[in-house]
Amino acid sequence: MKYYLLLYKRVEYKYKLGVIRFKKNKNYSSYFSVYDESIWDNLINNFVDCYLIYEITDIYKYGVVYDLFFEENKDNDNIRMDDINDVDYLDIEEDINNKYKKLWVQCENCYGLNYKKLFKSRMNICEHCDFHLKMNSSDRIDLLIDPGTWESMDEYMFSVNPIEFYSEEESYTDRLYFYQIRTGLIEAVQTGIGKLNSISVAMGVMDFQFMGGSMGSVVGEKITRLIEYAKNKSLPIIIICASGGARMQEGSLSLMQMAKISSVLYDYQLNNNLFYISILTSPTTGGVTASFGMLGDVIIVEPNAYIAFAGKRVIEQTLKKIVPEGLQTAENLFQKGLFDLIVPRNILKEVIYELFELQGLLPCSSI
Repeated sequence: MKYYLLLYKRVEYKYKLGVIRFKKNKNYSSYFSVYDESIWDNLINNFVDCYLIYEITDIYKYGVVYDLFFEENKDNDNIRMDDINDVDYLDIEEDINNKYKKLWVQCENCYGLNYKKLFKSRMNICEHCDFHLKMNSSDRIDLLIDPGTWESMDEYMFSVNPIEFYSEEESYTDRLYFYQIRTGLIEAVQTGIGKLNSISVAMGVMDFQFMGGSMGSVVGEKITRLIEYAKNKSLPIIIICASGGARMQEGSLSLMQMAKISSVLYDYQLNNNLFYISILTSPTTGGVTASFGMLGDVIIVEPNAYIAFAGKRVIEQTLKKIVPEGLQTAENLFQKGLFDLIVPRNILKEVIYELFELQGLLPCSSI
């Protein structure tokens, strides 16, 4: 008769799982009892952790809870811990992690667990430390735009391979296809028109989950067309930035998007006196920071957002200097005057509405 035990160890708020195969064999000399007082306190302390994973995994028959409370055959109180040859740790750990992620979201800041069903209703804000976690573009549209008023623009525009970028690991086309399947998006930005508290607005939302929100020729073209449409219709613009910068697979074509977007924004803002709000989320870096991200009439940033041109690692490798922790966070940069407002996500819509009212923008019946 075989007995199995899951050992759970918490290391820096993360759990590592080991599955130990036990056999009843009189030749084995290394035994211990699960009822030994020396380990009972540890079992109690880990009981809740074990139970949560026990509830979400198909391999419950290997669990501590099962072995201690549900195993009918209690003949063998002694359990051996050195026979681990037949256990595939990686497969079991992956199985646990996949099911674990379906129920919980771990905070990047405090490592606390947030119940996934309530996480979206909290706007992806950690219930333990109020840290703002990443949010996909569709959820951001739902956050700001009135229900039923969103109309997408250029949603079927997609990238090809303009410079025939080649990689031994994965072709650019295959990489695009992978992220299209993974995110359900065609490109790293969604653009469209909608209403914010009944005020018509043109909005672009970048999605970091699609190739790190990198800006290629399609991203640049969609944002450019959005600005031109807003200019022709005299609409205010909101662009929510979340990007790692220019897309290296498109070379200089991606870099030219910085100049193209900045040019149409100049015409939109100065020649037409229209209103543009830039919202920077974590992370916003590279070419997006160096162009339209910092060109808003009002620049809003989320709390604790990472905003930079070059990342910490790149700076340290290039300049051979240590970058202090927190140097590129929203709060530190706000003190240097780079932004106008730091606004929590849960009041963002109301703040934008008040800014629109200050600009004399009124609700209208049609876009």
